Amino acid sequence: MQVVAEKGFDEASLKEIAETAGFTIGAVYSNFASKDDLFTDLLAERSNPKHVEAAAILAHPDASANDVRAALDRLLVDAADQESDLGPLQAEIWLYAIRRPELQQRLADQFRDRRESLIESMAFRTQGNEAVTADLSDLATVLMALYQGFVQLRRADPSLVPPGLYGTAAHWLFNGILSSSGGER
Repeated sequence: MQVVAEKGFDEASLKEIAETAGFTIGAVYSNFASKDDLFTDLLAERSNPKHVEAAAILAHPDASANDVRAALDRLLVDAADQESDLGPLQAEIWLYAIRRPELQQRLADQFRDRRESLIESMAFRTQGNEAVTADLSDLATVLMALYQGFVQLRRADPSLVPPGLYGTAAHWLFNGILSSSGGER
């Protein structure tokens, strides 16, 4: 991540990446077929714990709506403020992948896997509430996009996304869904 953050994905050589990480180039190739594989795996490894944590927050059986909002807010602030080194890697991988259909598909598959996890959690949380008529796939996609956008904005300027804003925005989203389908808020 350090080499890619400094030089960009295209300019970062596997040799330099291996040396910076304290490995031989052979050790890197024994675990990864290419630089693409190395970085998509690294991105998934660094990003997945936050998505797993978000899904667990949503699925917690004893958590109130306010507890969920507060926990999601903490997760977002921690991701933006404490994992700032991940931002350049995400941006570089996305720019690189968007130009290469085979890599773009791998990233899309990672996003789909994360979305499925959120769908399962939201299905648990909305179970028995007939007022929630929104497609949970669409809802999970919107929550993921909102989260990623807020993380990027907060990394650029924390005052743009103060603590509490993500939970408030998610609350607005759910209230909008409930009010448009005639449910209670």
